[in-house]
Amino acid sequence: MAQSLPSIVSGEGGLTRYLEEIRRFPMLEPQEEYMLAKRYQEHGDTNAAHKLVTSHLRLVAKIAMGYRGYGLPIGEVISEGNVGLMQAVKKFEPERGFRLATYAMWWIKASIQEYILRSWSLVKMGTTANQKRLFFNLRKVKGRIQALDDGDLRPDQITEIATRLNVSEEEVVSMNRRLSGDASLNAPIRASEGEGGEWQDWLVDDSENQEEILIEQDELENRRKMLAGAMSVLNDRERRIFEARRLSEDPLTLEDLSVEFDISRERVRQIEVRAFEKVQDAVKAAAKKQAQSLRTIEAQQAA
Repeated sequence: MAQSLPSIVSGEGGLTRYLEEIRRFPMLEPQEEYMLAKRYQEHGDTNAAHKLVTSHLRLVAKIAMGYRGYGLPIGEVISEGNVGLMQAVKKFEPERGFRLATYAMWWIKASIQEYILRSWSLVKMGTTANQKRLFFNLRKVKGRIQALDDGDLRPDQITEIATRLNVSEEEVVSMNRRLSGDASLNAPIRASEGEGGEWQDWLVDDSENQEEILIEQDELENRRKMLAGAMSVLNDRERRIFEARRLSEDPLTLEDLSVEFDISRERVRQIEVRAFEKVQDAVKAAAKKQAQSLRTIEAQQAA
């Protein structure tokens, strides 16, 4: 796989060009995919591997778009997914009878999730109930008032959103910039061949895939279990403060907890920060262990 892949230049324009470029790579018929996979598996044909990878770059982009809500640069998420795709091509066994896309999906998601966990802060939106409500509802409200253009909101839109969600206009501006990412799914694509449309026209499959729904539910449950396991590293006081400050829909103030535990507000803040660091370290360790287990299983299957 020595040949280079299309590069993602930061910014909306760079991402648009990348999506246009990968769209030019042809999809493979089952028999062609099988023969390319056999050539790479048996002869180490890097040209065959390159064709397998490039024909599935659109799959990576589609999966990566599903992880936009984590506040990370979408270009980096796609790049991590491409790493997972290349790992999948290396380990793919065409004789098993399933398509590369079915197998690669797991590697792509695992690679993206590992990247997110390395970069993850458990709570990015702040600690107040209003900030959390803003985080979870901003996109929805923008859709209702048809504020779907890229870039900053208009002053009247900022005022309306702030009023609807009971937050300050400064918080609306800050959160909108944080959640905007590299580009909107509604941004137009102006392909060199003259084709039009939006990213979502080809990145999103309108048909409901039950397998993908089950996978997403399994991933959500896995994240919940991972967080629950990480919480076990906290003592009772740390757990109470962490949950009250970071996980509650209506977080308690430092003053509330200082009265409850008869300690200073600064001491409560210190315990909160330490608890957060302990949970974050535990989550990362669990994710690393999970990834190692996956690699061990794959190695055993390949043996």
